[in-house]
Amino acid sequence: MNKISVVLVDDHALVRLGLKTLINDQVDMEVVDEAGTAQAALQVVERHHPRVVLMDIRLPGEGGLEATRRIADRFPDTRVVMLTSYADEELVMSAIRAGAVGYLLKEVGTEEVLHGIRAAAQGDSVMDAATTTRLFARVRAADRKSEEDAFRDLTEREMAVLYEVGQGKTNAEIALSLNLSEKTARNYVSAILEKLHLSNRIELATYAVRYHLSERMKRD
Repeated sequence: MNKISVVLVDDHALVRLGLKTLINDQVDMEVVDEAGTAQAALQVVERHHPRVVLMDIRLPGEGGLEATRRIADRFPDTRVVMLTSYADEELVMSAIRAGAVGYLLKEVGTEEVLHGIRAAAQGDSVMDAATTTRLFARVRAADRKSEEDAFRDLTEREMAVLYEVGQGKTNAEIALSLNLSEKTARNYVSAILEKLHLSNRIELATYAVRYHLSERMKRD
């Protein structure tokens, strides 16, 4: 059996020792080396080309995020999983952008760490339950803010016109539906295009769908 090669990167020797003991007790994985700084981590990865790196975020020197970024760029076959005490959502997003395939908190159980190593080695993404919950909450909050921002420059009447455009209606049909003249409806459409920096009615209709204008209008 080809064992999963693992490199441990943490500035606390006691943490590395505990992880090394845990991992080397498994029949399908082994720790091939370890490092206590970001610079040492790069050297160790270059030497061994491990399948998985367990990386702490807070490290002396460049730090875990920069080390992850450089490993991901130079060694695409090596999978980096962040193993850290920090549950901050912004750090999770930064780690993902840096190229990490997983994010685990040190407070998780040993089985979850082992599962994370195996999943990462197989090419899967890994996140513990608590981090996943926080991240999805952040994404949902960002989506809600995005929808609010999408229409903040439009008046209520302009939103009503945009809704009609999203339904595929012509200027004449919009005028009839909203009790406007056709010229006024056309002027509204032009004003909305300008405010949203869009070019045509197709883009307007797509914008309305993308930001769930129909659902918003029903709520309001």
